[in-house]
Amino acid sequence: MKIVTAIIKPYKLDAVRDALSIIDVQGITVTEIKGHGRQKGHTELHRGAEYILDFVPKLKLEVAVKDDQQESVTEAIRKAAKTGRIGDGKIFVPALEQAVRIRTGETGPEAL
Repeated sequence: MKIVTAIIKPYKLDAVRDALSIIDVQGITVTEIKGHGRQKGHTELHRGAEYILDFVPKLKLEVAVKDDQQESVTEAIRKAAKTGRIGDGKIFVPALEQAVRIRTGETGPEAL
């Protein structure tokens, strides 16, 4: 099993969710986060004053998948979240040691 973690722009959530539903991904966890990468934040103008925003709003998506689904999930997220501009985000895919469905007690891939 793998856990696919993606950091994306907030307005791309609907596109990513739709792309994942097309490939029959059942569950996704979304967390609102802030951070910066190479863009180091950005400047905004509010009521004539300029403000530097060091941390940019992002969304963190987590999807637990079976090993054979990992490539298709990663590719679906990448295509749906891409704008071609700096700050599109990243996808990380570490191994997932164990999963347990609390309601039924199922473990491993059956719990997903």
